[in-house]
Amino acid sequence: MSFPGRALQRAWHLVDANNQTVGRLATTVAPILRGKHKPTYSPNQDIGDYVVIINADKVKFTGKKWQDKLYRWHTGYPGGLKQRRAADMLERKPEEILKKAILGMMRRTNQRHEYIEPRLKIYAGQDHPHKAQLPDGVDCLPSHPRKRSGDYHFGLPGGKYAADGSYQRGVASVVE
Repeated sequence: MSFPGRALQRAWHLVDANNQTVGRLATTVAPILRGKHKPTYSPNQDIGDYVVIINADKVKFTGKKWQDKLYRWHTGYPGGLKQRRAADMLERKPEEILKKAILGMMRRTNQRHEYIEPRLKIYAGQDHPHKAQLPDGVDCLPSHPRKRSGDYHFGLPGGKYAADGSYQRGVASVVE
């Protein structure tokens, strides 16, 4: 079933990462970026939404991952394998912890690199420059529950894929 691109509606979601576990937060955000929460989802089309994550410097890991988890990368030069502990990564680049966790849950395709990655906006503090795109009085997505129940739908209340009062027309008619 194909779906015309002119009917595509992109919503903006705000996520507060304060005191949330990295992996649980990533499992909430990754499907929203891909558009899996929409009834018109197709794996070969780009229909995901924008996600703004604030307070990325206040995330948490379980267990001893702050000392044991290593982030590795290669510079491209001989002997250029670098690594950094999660605690050091939080001090230097707190946004990268969430970015690597979220994007690591998606396939490495052109769709991810060219379309999905630019829609993920991560900020270390409370302030972000996307207040104009978010609807007035928008609430943050709820925390991921420790045990998933049947009424948890990507963290979106009532199974809707856009917040009430957003700029999108006809959202409720698509869901109902």
